Amino acid sequence: MEEEKNVNSDNTKLENEQNASQNVKNEVHEEADLSDELKALKEKLAKQKEDLEDKDDRIKRLMAEFENFKKRSDKERTGLYNSVMGDVIISLLPVLDNLEKAAKTETKDEQYKNGIEMVVNQFKDVLKNNGVTEIETVGKKFDPSIHEAVSLVQDDKLGEKEIKEEFRKGYMLGDRVLRHSLVVVAN
Repeated sequence: MEEEKNVNSDNTKLENEQNASQNVKNEVHEEADLSDELKALKEKLAKQKEDLEDKDDRIKRLMAEFENFKKRSDKERTGLYNSVMGDVIISLLPVLDNLEKAAKTETKDEQYKNGIEMVVNQFKDVLKNNGVTEIETVGKKFDPSIHEAVSLVQDDKLGEKEIKEEFRKGYMLGDRVLRHSLVVVAN
């Protein structure tokens, strides 16, 4: 009996060792499976990070392109507006010239003259509100980019290339010359 107990005990030990061995093998297989699964997940994560970076880069580029488009469109719109506005104002300048001549004409009817002067002032206010400025002339130095010389005179009282007289007013819209001033230049 004792021998049977020893045999049973040995069998039990053997079974326990076999079970333990089997458990170790199962754990090794499970670790190997987990390791493979972990590698696959890491690869998938790396691929998704790369895709995300590509999409993020694409979004940033599209946003930059859109900002450039907006700036370019604003610049074109402003340029077109100034061009059209300039063309309209150029066509109205002779009307202003005639009104100014009418205001300078001698008349017995002072109310008529005051009415013409009010119209001239209103006209100039409209131009000013739309960014149109008169080009300064008399007493200033001649600048061929904004002035047009119609004659040259000698005058010891004035400096070299100083404007003595204005024949026709010139106007600018921002940096654009709408009409050059016609001037007489001294020395």
